[in-house]
Amino acid sequence: MSATRTFRIASIPADGVGKEVVSAGRRVLDALASHAGGTFAFEWTEFPWGCEYYAETGKMMADDGLETLKDFDAIYFGAVGWENVPDHISLWGLRLNITQNFDQWANIRPVRFLPGVQSPLRKADDTELDWVVVRENSEGEYAGIGGRNLRGRGPGNEVALQTALFTEKGCERIMRFAFDLARTRTVKKVSSVTKSNAQQYGMVLWDEVFDRVALDYPDVTTESVLVDAMSAKFVLKPEDLSVVVASNLNADILSDLGSALAGSLGLAASANLNPERRFPSMFEPVHGTAPDIAGKGISNPIGAIASAALMLDHFGLHDEARQLESAIERTTAAGHLTRDIGGEATTDDVTDAIIEALAPSPAVL
Repeated sequence: MSATRTFRIASIPADGVGKEVVSAGRRVLDALASHAGGTFAFEWTEFPWGCEYYAETGKMMADDGLETLKDFDAIYFGAVGWENVPDHISLWGLRLNITQNFDQWANIRPVRFLPGVQSPLRKADDTELDWVVVRENSEGEYAGIGGRNLRGRGPGNEVALQTALFTEKGCERIMRFAFDLARTRTVKKVSSVTKSNAQQYGMVLWDEVFDRVALDYPDVTTESVLVDAMSAKFVLKPEDLSVVVASNLNADILSDLGSALAGSLGLAASANLNPERRFPSMFEPVHGTAPDIAGKGISNPIGAIASAALMLDHFGLHDEARQLESAIERTTAAGHLTRDIGGEATTDDVTDAIIEALAPSPAVL
C-alpha cells in the first residue's frame, strides 16, 4: 500500500559526526512512518556536499545545488566544517548559502531539560525549565557586509570592517513570529535581547520595532534585556523565560548557552524556517562536526532526532512530533545516555532505544 503522503527530503550529512546523526535521524523517522499505517512516508535523497566534496572540487556544494534543493519538501542537515577548509569558507559555502538564499529567516532553538540528564544548573533539579530561542536568521551580524582594506600600506595597517545589517522589515517579521509563538505556550512572554546601549543604530532600531510590535499583542508579557544581562539570566533566573528573540549573533550564542545548561550541545535541535514556504526549510542539530569523536560511533544523536521532531511539526504532523519527543524523554529517563551526558551508550544504542520507544504497545488479550 502506498503512503497517503510522501515527503521528499534532501539529506545533507556534510562532515564529521553530521554523517552519524543524520543517519540516526533517518532511521528514527522511517521507523515512525512504518508505524503510521501508510498515512505518510519519507523519500530520501542524499547529497555528498561538505568539506570532502570541497577537497575534490574546490566547492562546498554543486553549482546547481540551490536549484536542485528548491523542489524538496525539507532539508535535513548534519554539521559542516573540517580542518582542510577554513571555517568561514565552509559555513558560507554550504549552510549559510542555503539559509540565506532560501530566505530561512526564522531560526528556532528550543532549550529542553530531559529526564535522566544531569544539568550543571542546580535549579534544574526542582524547577521546570523550558524555553525557546528565536533567532533572526537572515541579516544582523551575519549579513556578510564589509571588507578588508589598506593591506597595501604594509604590515600592521590593514583594516577590516564588518557591518551588521538591521532592517525594519527584518526586525518586525522575526518579532511577530516570536509573539505568535508565545501565544501558543503556557507562559505567554517574549524577551527581546539587544545591546542598544553600545550599538546605537541597528540595536536601537530593533528596540523601537519591538516596542511597536508589542502593542499588537496586549496578551503577551514583554521585556527588553541587554545581551550580557540575559546571559546571566539564563543561569540565574531561567524560570522567567519562555520565548527569547534576538539578533543573528546574540541568539546563536545564547542558544548554545541554553543547550549547555540543559546538559550538552548534543541535545540541541534547531529549525531554519521559511515561514511563507516559498522555499524548503532546513532542520539540523546545533552542535558542530566534533572531529575528536567523529567516526567512533559515540556521538549524541538526540539533537538531530529532536530536529526531526521540529520537521514533523513543520509538516503538520504534530501528534507524531509529540510522540517522537516523548520517545526521546523515555530513552534518557531509562538511562540510555551517550558520553557527553554522562553515559556509555553508543549512537546506535540511543537510536535503537528511541525506535523501541516509538513502537506501539502490544495489544492486551
